[in-house]
Amino acid sequence: VAQRTLLSSVARPEIEEDDLPYEEEIIRNPYSVKCWMRYIEFKQNGVKSVLNMIYERALKELPGSYKLWYNYLRERRKQVKGKCITEPAYEEINNCHERALVFMHKMPRIWLDYCQFLVAQCKITRSRRTFDRALRALPVTQHPRIWPLYLRFARNLPLPETAIRVYRRYLKLSPENAEEYIDYLRSCSKLDEAAVRLAAVVNDESFVSKEGKSNYQLWHELCDLISQNPDKVNSLNVGAIIRGGLTRFTDQLGKLWCSLADYYIRSGHFEKARDVYEEAILTVVTVRDFTQVFDSYAQFEESMIAAKMETTSEMGKDEEEDIDLELRLARFEQLIARRPLLLNSVLLRQNPHNVHEWHKRVKLYEGKPRQIINTYTEAVQTVDPMKATGKPSSLWVSFAKFYEENEQLDDARTIFEKATKVNYKQVDDLAGVWCEYGEMELRHENYEQALRILRKATAIPSKKAEYFDVSEPVQNRVYKSLKVWSMLADLEESMGTFQSTKAVYDRIIDLRIATPQIIINYAMFLEEHNYFEESFKAYERGIALFRWPNVYDIWNTYLTKFIDRYGGKKLERARDLFEQALDGCPAKFAKTIYLLYAKLEEEFGLARHAMAVYERATQAVDNTERHHMFNIYIKRAAEIYGVTYTRAIYQKAIEVLPDEHSRDMCLRFADMESKLGEIDRGRAIYSYCSQICDPRMTATFWQTWKEFEIRHGNEDTIREMLRIKRSVQATYNTQVNFMSSQMMKATTNATGTISDLAPGQMGLDDMKLLEQQAQLLAAEAEQDKPKLKEKILFVRSDTSRSELAELAKQANPDEIDIDDEDEDGDEDQGPEGKLLHHWEGGGGGLLSREQCYRTFTQKWIV
Repeated sequence: VAQRTLLSSVARPEIEEDDLPYEEEIIRNPYSVKCWMRYIEFKQNGVKSVLNMIYERALKELPGSYKLWYNYLRERRKQVKGKCITEPAYEEINNCHERALVFMHKMPRIWLDYCQFLVAQCKITRSRRTFDRALRALPVTQHPRIWPLYLRFARNLPLPETAIRVYRRYLKLSPENAEEYIDYLRSCSKLDEAAVRLAAVVNDESFVSKEGKSNYQLWHELCDLISQNPDKVNSLNVGAIIRGGLTRFTDQLGKLWCSLADYYIRSGHFEKARDVYEEAILTVVTVRDFTQVFDSYAQFEESMIAAKMETTSEMGKDEEEDIDLELRLARFEQLIARRPLLLNSVLLRQNPHNVHEWHKRVKLYEGKPRQIINTYTEAVQTVDPMKATGKPSSLWVSFAKFYEENEQLDDARTIFEKATKVNYKQVDDLAGVWCEYGEMELRHENYEQALRILRKATAIPSKKAEYFDVSEPVQNRVYKSLKVWSMLADLEESMGTFQSTKAVYDRIIDLRIATPQIIINYAMFLEEHNYFEESFKAYERGIALFRWPNVYDIWNTYLTKFIDRYGGKKLERARDLFEQALDGCPAKFAKTIYLLYAKLEEEFGLARHAMAVYERATQAVDNTERHHMFNIYIKRAAEIYGVTYTRAIYQKAIEVLPDEHSRDMCLRFADMESKLGEIDRGRAIYSYCSQICDPRMTATFWQTWKEFEIRHGNEDTIREMLRIKRSVQATYNTQVNFMSSQMMKATTNATGTISDLAPGQMGLDDMKLLEQQAQLLAAEAEQDKPKLKEKILFVRSDTSRSELAELAKQANPDEIDIDDEDEDGDEDQGPEGKLLHHWEGGGGGLLSREQCYRTFTQKWIV
C-alpha cells in the first residue's frame, strides 16, 4: 500500500524525486512535528506555493501545533511584504490568521502579529475589533502585552474620541498610567478631561508618579492648567481647588496665589484678581512668597495701565478715561510705596516676637504720630518677653522716649511705670528700664525724682531671690543688678550727701555684687573727702572679695595710693602690704608689684632690702619678663653699689636665663669687664659663652669676640679663639639637630667633606678628618675676612709665623716685651718655634705643627 501511495505521489507534478525520502518519513510518522519541520526546511528555498501546500498538509494533520502555525503565518506575511495592500493575497493571509486563531486563540503572539498586520493594512475598524477580540480571548495577565500596541494604534488615529474611549478602558486596569492619558489629552486639546483626570490623580494619596513627580508638582501642573485655560475647563471649581492647595502646601503659597490671580485675570475678572493679590500679600509669611506675589501684582498693574493707555490713544481723549487712567497710576504708585511696610508685615507674621522688626516698622511710619503710637501699642502687647528676639525692654523705652520727644512727660512716666511691671526674661532688661527712667528725669532736671526712682528700683523686695534664679520674676531679683546700683552711686556722688553715698557703696559690697572698678571708685570717693583710712579699708574689703587676677587692679591702686599718702612714715605697714600682695601672686602680675616694692625700699628703706627685692623679683616674675627684670636689677645695683657689684648678678643671670638672653648677658658682662680693664675676665666670659654659640647661627658673638681680641689680645689669644671656634662648631656638628642641616649643605656644596656628614663613621683616620674640617673652616674664615685699608689686625691659622709676630706687635703696641728664660735655646727655632710649644705649657719641648694640632684635638675630643 505504501509503495502504491508513494508511486501515486511521484506521479504528481509538484513532488520531485528528492522529496521522496521526506514523503516516506511523513507517511510513516504523519503526526511528528519534527518530520514536517525537516521537510519544510528542505523546501524553504523552493517554490512558495509548494511550501505553502506542505504547511497546509502539516496543519491538517497537526492543527494544534503552535510551532507550525507561527512559522506558517510568518512565512505567508513575508511573501506579501512590499506589495500593495489592495492585493488579494492580503485577504488570504487574513483568513489564514483567522483559521489559526480557531486553535491558537490563547496565544498572545499570534494575536499581536495579526493586529500588527491589520494595522499595516490601515484597516482601522477591523484592527480595533481584532484588538478587542484579543483582549477578550486572552487572560488578564496577558493584557499588558496587547495594550501598548493597542494604545499606539489609538494615538495615531485621526479620531481623538476613539483613543479617549480606549484609554478609559485601559485606565480601569492600570490607573497608575494616568499621566500618559493626561499628556495625550493635553496634546489633543481636551483640557477639560485632562483637568478632571489630573484632579483625580492629585486627590489620590496612593498614586505614585512613574515620571518621578511629587504630589506638589502634579498640583502645580493642575493649577497652571486650569488657571491658564479658564475658557476650556468647565468641569472644575478653580477657586476651590487652588484654595485647597493653599491650605495643603503652606510652603509654596506664592505660586498658588499667583495661579489663582492669573485665572481671574484670564477670565476677565480684574477686580477679583486684585482682591486675590491683596489677600495674598496680607497672608503670606515668607519673603520668597511675598516677592513672587508682589512682583506678579506689580506686573499686573503695569499691564493694566499699558492697556488703558493704548485704549485711550485709540479712542481719543475722554475725561472719564483720563480719570480712570490717573486712578490706576495712583493705585500703582501706592502699591510701590507700600512695599517696605508690606515686607515688614510679612516678617512680623513670620516671627511676631522680633523686636528689631517692630523698630523698623516704627521708622517706616516716621512723621505719622498716630500710626507710631498704634504700632508701639501693638508691639508691646504682641511681643512675649520669653520668646522675644532682641530686647523687649527697648520697645517700652522707645515708646516712652517718643512721648518725651513730643513733651508728654506724664504719658512717658506712665509707659515707664508699666514697663517696670513686665516679667522680662533677663534682669538686665528690667534694670535697663529703671536706668532709662532715671535718665529721662535727669534730662528734665528732676534730680530728686531720679533719686527716688533708682532708690525704688534697688529697694529690697518682700521676697528675696538670687540673681540667677530664673524661677522667680525679675522684679524680685533686680535689687542685685549692678547696673542700677552703679547709676544710683553716681547720682548720690553728684547730688546726695556723703553718708548716703557711702551707704550705697557699703550696700553694694554687702550684696557681693561689686566689681574691682566699684571698689576703686569707692576708695577714690573716700579719698576725695579726705577719709584716707576709710579708703584703705575699702581697698581691704575689695581684696577680701576677689582673687587673682581680678584683685590685681585693686592691689596696684591700693599700694600706689598708700605710698603716695604715707611714704616712709609707715614703712613696716607698707612692707606687710607688699608681702601680703605678693603672697599667691601669679608670675604674670608680679613684676609691677615688685618694682613698686623695690622703689619703696630705695626711696624710704634700705638699699640692701631693695636689692633683695630685685633678687626675689628675678625668680618670681614670668619667664618672658625675667630678662627685663635682670636688666633693671643690674642697672639699679650699678647705680647704688657700683659696677663691680653687678658681677654676681651677671653670673646668676647667665646661669638661669635661656641661651638667647644668656648670650646678651655675656656680651654685656664681658664689655663691662673690658671697660674696667679686666681683659682676662672678659676673655674668660667670651670663652664660657662660646659653648652656647653655634658659629653658623650667632655670627655676631664671634665677630664681637674677634674685635675684642684685635683690640686687647695677641697672636696666641687670637689663635686660641679660632681653636675654640673650630671645636665648638665640631661639637655642634655631632649633634643630631645640626647633622641634617650639615647634610643638606654637603649635598649643595661641592667643597663639603666626609667628616661633615658622618665624622668617625668612615674607615679613615679621625685626625685626618679633623684636619680636613679645620681646613674647610679656615677657608670659610678667609672668605669672611673684612676688607680693611690697613693691614689686618688679627691672625689666621694658615699665616706664616713671621707675619704672626709682626701682627702681634701691631695689635698691642703697649705690650711689655719680656725675654724668655730659654731664649737662647729657641734661637735656632726662629719665630715659628715659639708658637709650637706644647699646649700644656709644662713640657718645654718643641713639637711640629702637625704633632701640636693632633695633641690638642685628641685632648679636646676626650
